[in-house]
Amino acid sequence: MSQIEPLIDNFGRRVSYVRISVTDRCDFRCVYCMAEDMTFLPKSQILSLEEIATLARNLVACGVDKIRLTGGEPLVRPGVVDLVRSIRSLPGLRELCMTTNGGRLQDLARPLREAGLDRINISLDSLDAERFRELTRTGRLGQVLAGIDAAQAAGFQRTKLNAVILRGRNDDEILPLVEFALDRGLDLSFIEEMPLGVITEHSRAEAFVSSAEIREIIGRRHSLTAIADDTGGPARYYSVAGHSSRLGFISPHSHNFCGDCNRVRVTTEGRLLLCLGNEHSMDLRAVLREGDPTPAATDTRIQAALRDAMALKPERHHFNLEEEPQILRFMSATGG
Repeated sequence: MSQIEPLIDNFGRRVSYVRISVTDRCDFRCVYCMAEDMTFLPKSQILSLEEIATLARNLVACGVDKIRLTGGEPLVRPGVVDLVRSIRSLPGLRELCMTTNGGRLQDLARPLREAGLDRINISLDSLDAERFRELTRTGRLGQVLAGIDAAQAAGFQRTKLNAVILRGRNDDEILPLVEFALDRGLDLSFIEEMPLGVITEHSRAEAFVSSAEIREIIGRRHSLTAIADDTGGPARYYSVAGHSSRLGFISPHSHNFCGDCNRVRVTTEGRLLLCLGNEHSMDLRAVLREGDPTPAATDTRIQAALRDAMALKPERHHFNLEEEPQILRFMSATGG
């Protein structure tokens, strides 16, 4: 077996973690993620499941050892369980994860676990059914709670909840969300809202709640200790005295985490996005679809493109809540 040549950018950072968006579609319309009336990509413009599997194979061949499937909502894509099974069989892949809104997990948690999915992150921004409906526009809290139960029953370990806190909308639920996670042995990450896509539903600057403020609120009830746990992502984790759960904080505004970034994203239309907060990218769909279609030739093209793309990865992002977003794509198209 030939030695793997890793993907290393111009700043010496090794890319070992890739998030792949399998669809831009979602059955929710979360207020911080997308507009209420969305136009989705036509089928011809998105990667087929076979193309996604081909990219995953070549990413692992270039030293990537963690892949997260995202959307939109990945569970609305027909065939996603088979995709999980295909990717999980790749030698050298350490972990295969998924981020989901949880609305379809009640039916799919066990098939996903049996297909080899290692871990699940589930978005949960409110424990109040009416407020949950307001934040997601179309989501039903009961379905998500049933999905969380199904994930635990299926045997998933270290299942993590993700919550975006917006001032005046759900900032009074920080402690209830923490208690919910602790009671069930779940991890929980709080994510600062990211300025991707133009929204009119609320002012991002006025709704912003920093990670430090959230930690201060939690600290009034629980003793938090910073820990060195590294899941390969941007979260900084804390243990909670007397509990096995970890609390994470993802802080793209208040605590820039670019210095040790090991991540890139593949968007649903096949763009290799080198930074969440910049438009530096490479069109992998064209690499897949143009040229000699034989597997060996395709693999050679893809791996060459992946290595060339490392020169495009910027040193850092520059999010600014006070300005109109420079990144016009929505998070649903980027991949969570």
